[in-house]
Amino acid sequence: MGRVALVTGGTRGIGEAISVALKEAGYGVAANYAGNDAAAQAFTERTGIPTFKFDVSDYEAVRAGIAGIESDLGPVEILVNNAGITRDGVMHRMDFANWNAVLQTNLSSCFNCCRAVIEGMRERGFGRIVNIGSVNGQAGQYGQVNYAAAKSGIHGFTKALAKEGAAKGITVNAIAPGYVDTDMVRAVPEDVLAKIIRTIPVGRLGHAEDIARGVMFLVDDNATFITGSTIDINGGMHMY
Repeated sequence: MGRVALVTGGTRGIGEAISVALKEAGYGVAANYAGNDAAAQAFTERTGIPTFKFDVSDYEAVRAGIAGIESDLGPVEILVNNAGITRDGVMHRMDFANWNAVLQTNLSSCFNCCRAVIEGMRERGFGRIVNIGSVNGQAGQYGQVNYAAAKSGIHGFTKALAKEGAAKGITVNAIAPGYVDTDMVRAVPEDVLAKIIRTIPVGRLGHAEDIARGVMFLVDDNATFITGSTIDINGGMHMY
């Protein structure tokens, strides 16, 4: 088994595609999930990838969960912070619970998971961290002040941590997906989704595998000179 990789939110959508791509490339993969035991079991039966249940927004749960992964599989040398939720609503109707849930799950989880693995990465002189941001964290989106704030925060977090890890052989990068054909995106009303697709120059939604290929590029042992970067995978929807 190769290096051990942890993918948060790793059993569905983009996370599943990343987990599968890593396994197929020979990595030992741990897929984290939050609550759907039946879906996690079906994922393991389908892919052969073990799953680990813990709440990435809970600092102590993350420390215990990653300790369990490292006991079972070995030290985590690759971390993909992919877990995320939406609780959409315009600011004048958004309550604090929906603001806080998104910030904790989407942004604080990056701190929680990185904090749990960073000391080991520094000691070993190797680490690959990839944080999954969003085009909406770059361009903003109506009704998503919470989500856009969290994803924008990820991009700043990535750059700062990249500076800290560079001298220790740790690269920290981000991917900013556009609209990808997942359950979350398919839940958007059909007429709204059609309008979104018309704004994408390549004329389609992304595929989860498009994002996974970006992750595979960044976690490679030879990707030593790419750090603090954000790769936009959005079909040309947002350029700057």
